[in-house]
Amino acid sequence: METPLSASNLQTSGKPTKVRWEMFALACGTSWFLYLHRYTWNIVGAQLMAEHGFSKTQLGALFTFFSPTYGFGQIPSGVLCDFIGPHVFLGVIIILWSLILPCIGIPGGFTGLASVRLLFGATQSGAYPSLSKVTHAWFPAKSRTIVQGWIATFFGRGGGAMSSIILGTVLMKLCGLSWQWSLVWMGMAGLAFGVLFLVFFRNSPEEHPRVNRAEIDLINEGRTPAKSTDARVLPWRRVVRNRSMLFFVIQQILSAGADGVYVLYMGDYFLNAKGFEIGKAGLLVSLPLWGGAIGGMLGGYCNDWLIRWTGSRRWSRSSVGFTGKTLACILMFVVISQDDGVAAAWALFAVKFFSDWSQPTVWGTCTDLGGRYSASVFGVINTSGTIGGLVSPVLFGMILDYNTTNQVTNYTPLFVVISAMYLVSAVCWWFIDSTTNLEADLEPVETDDDKTTV
Repeated sequence: METPLSASNLQTSGKPTKVRWEMFALACGTSWFLYLHRYTWNIVGAQLMAEHGFSKTQLGALFTFFSPTYGFGQIPSGVLCDFIGPHVFLGVIIILWSLILPCIGIPGGFTGLASVRLLFGATQSGAYPSLSKVTHAWFPAKSRTIVQGWIATFFGRGGGAMSSIILGTVLMKLCGLSWQWSLVWMGMAGLAFGVLFLVFFRNSPEEHPRVNRAEIDLINEGRTPAKSTDARVLPWRRVVRNRSMLFFVIQQILSAGADGVYVLYMGDYFLNAKGFEIGKAGLLVSLPLWGGAIGGMLGGYCNDWLIRWTGSRRWSRSSVGFTGKTLACILMFVVISQDDGVAAAWALFAVKFFSDWSQPTVWGTCTDLGGRYSASVFGVINTSGTIGGLVSPVLFGMILDYNTTNQVTNYTPLFVVISAMYLVSAVCWWFIDSTTNLEADLEPVETDDDKTTV
């Protein structure tokens, strides 16, 4: 049972309390563990190929079993989170996916591994729709994109970047653990964090006993109060009729599809195509993800600065998205030109930097379009990304198998395909109008230089 804000605190004026930053820390930790655990596949996938003799196409197919439950769980998770709030929901799923993570190390064939991947995807599916709800509930509109950049991209991609380092370089190389026991230790850490989340998080400022009225007013700046007649769940006819949502969906399919290479094949790229040993490969695999983490964090600042400078939320978001994906497209050809594996890793760092600096813009667009239905809108967008996640791993595996000679794989054709996906994704951003608000029956929302109606 949540503890409501006391009457004495509601009447307190003066300096705002800072409880929102405690919620921020818990949200960042959730995103970090989400990617820390998900990106273990970079090392685990390579181990499974060696132990089971899987081809890259088979490995890609196995990887995709994460996507159906992850993708199709997004919308129900978003609706459920909008209805009951993220507190218990997030805490429970963190604990569940942390318990499932080590199960991939239980001996079994393709069917058993696929079943674990399905369960893992199902338990992770509600995390980002719920975190979108958290940022909407706990932070003012004028700084929300920056906050989302830190949570979704810096700490998310940072967790992914640390995954290969912790699993491959530290636990396997330095500590001498098997990959199976390494996953057990990583799962136990996630379990402990899930318990902390359940103890300390609250759904909204009004439900937290240490939040005063000044902090609530700060958080609610620029927000339109909900009407008692508004539906508690998103009317889906508005989603279908919204042109911006159509291009947003296409953009996300291509962007998330291209991103599959960073979780699925980077381990193979550096271990086998470039010939590095496990300790160094763990560090190089992390470089593109560090690029994404830093790019996403800076992209959030860039987006909010552009909104203040131009006074246009619509074109600021579109410009950041278009520029990032276009530069990622161009820089992928720099990766192709590198023979040295370390130089290629740094080039991939730059690609992911610009690809992911639009990630906070995705979150911001979800909250702009969705308002109090933001978790549901985020669920739609992440489900769309899952379509790319379902198709691209098998497609990528087929491309790589076709271009493998004498057990040496040429990654150039795959990188060309990814570059093309970035380019089409960039074009889509020009057709996405984030000021078309799904709360307002598709009427454009008037904004000033530092506010949005959500």
